[in-house]
Amino acid sequence: MRIGIVAPSCRIDEDVVRRVSALAEGRAELAWHPQCFLSDGHFAGPDAARAKALIEFANDPELDAIWFARGGYGACRIVDQVVDALGPPAQAKTYLGYSDAGTLLGALYARGIGRVAHGPMPADIRRDGGEAAVVRALDWMVEDSPAAQESSVGETPAAAFNIVILAHLIGTRHLPDLTGHVLMIEEVAEYLYRTDRDLAQIVQHPSIRGVAGIRMGRISQVPDNDPDFGAEPEAVVRYWCERAGIPFLGAADIGHDAGNKVVPFGRLPQP
Repeated sequence: MRIGIVAPSCRIDEDVVRRVSALAEGRAELAWHPQCFLSDGHFAGPDAARAKALIEFANDPELDAIWFARGGYGACRIVDQVVDALGPPAQAKTYLGYSDAGTLLGALYARGIGRVAHGPMPADIRRDGGEAAVVRALDWMVEDSPAAQESSVGETPAAAFNIVILAHLIGTRHLPDLTGHVLMIEEVAEYLYRTDRDLAQIVQHPSIRGVAGIRMGRISQVPDNDPDFGAEPEAVVRYWCERAGIPFLGAADIGHDAGNKVVPFGRLPQP
């Protein structure tokens, strides 16, 4: 398998390349786009360079998958240009990432382009236990390993998003129709009142109101607020599920950490 790696948001460094390449040796050929190492303020190169790199690799018939290098911020600045430029080779690829890459995953899934999944990225190698996250991603991309997937994934179609990213997809052409899906959500480093506000917006959308239910991944590294918000993250998610009449289905093993499991979008292929 040949996996192309691009950075639609923030840059990576050579240490990530060295460590991830060592884990992939003998399993997959990794093609690191030079754009991954560009720097333009916050971003891994200017918008045009990031978009061009993703379009180039997605449209390359010699590549089997696109692995987003890391999150951060920047995908929303290029998503329009990217999805409108994808040709037939992009249709056959697997796309894996999470966090800010969720903007691209949502847009791809909305158009039925490729096989899309929320899961670990190369930059996760720098987390505690990050080697396991990278191996899990490779297990899924190379071997389609069920053990790499979130355990609740089954016959009901699924999708997974960072909460902020999902909130910002609302009202755009890049929000897929999630009716009938199990929606898994996670968040990191956001004040709980902001998560509450994002969920207030998310559950208003008809597509979200039509989901089969919501599973809550890890809402982690919540900053202290003054005054205290007065509720735990699960209580916040349950509150908005109840307000919207959406079943709360319990926990999902996803989040901004090395334990993040893979969630393929849609319905799993049946044997």
